[in-house]
Amino acid sequence: MSGEHNKITASQRIEIVKQKTRPNVVDYISRIFDDFIEFRGDRAFGDDQAILGGIARLGDLPVTVIGHHKGKNTQENIDFNFAMAHPEGYRKALRLMKQAEKFHRPIICFVDTPGAYCGIGAEERGQGEAIAKSLQVMMALETPVITIVTGEGGSGGALGLAVANKVYMLENAVYSVISPKGFASILWKDATREKEAAELLKMTAQDLYEAHIIEGIIPEPEEGAHKDVKQMCKNIEAVLKKDLAELTAKTGVELAQLRYEKFRHMGVFLER
Repeated sequence: MSGEHNKITASQRIEIVKQKTRPNVVDYISRIFDDFIEFRGDRAFGDDQAILGGIARLGDLPVTVIGHHKGKNTQENIDFNFAMAHPEGYRKALRLMKQAEKFHRPIICFVDTPGAYCGIGAEERGQGEAIAKSLQVMMALETPVITIVTGEGGSGGALGLAVANKVYMLENAVYSVISPKGFASILWKDATREKEAAELLKMTAQDLYEAHIIEGIIPEPEEGAHKDVKQMCKNIEAVLKKDLAELTAKTGVELAQLRYEKFRHMGVFLER
């Protein structure tokens, strides 16, 4: 990473990840994996297009791939609800994760969402419970889980796919408990101070790496991932293959224990 690139502010990175030309989960799946087969539905209510999931091959290794689905234009964004998943989206993801565990397939998640959908229907169908269940089940999965935050990582909507053995972020990605606008609205009662809030939230990949929340940062081209999607996918694929070689050598019990310990250690500090 260049020194100049490291000087980009959090609010500038948010602008980069919100660009319509930025690669989405379909771009990554089509270039990194082979023979992808999409699975739909949560077997309880319906199919949520805000989350895309299925099985594929990474080289010779069968894997389950799940990710938030952003569109490339207005109509697609409406169809995919701007990647803001309903409860059935998280229940679909959990169905695929449990299936992956049963057949000993590693799970790879791509996170890119401003947050879970908070509409009336979503709340009536148990949005909070669906995300909580996702955290509970992912923590105990006896199969490797790798998550990559590719764009926006918004609150519980992002964490619902990010309880993983290894979590990475693309260089310009952001990941936080609340949006800068929401933070500013609550703390200062002034949403116009969102740029100031973005810096205070420590939401960039660099901030989270220094805080030991993520395992690493995947570099992007100078102007963002959209400038060289092919190279971006190669960078991601290299990380996935390296980590899966390590994680697939461990037992299911070891993987679950390591994941539990990783998250238990977050936020622990010593006072001197």
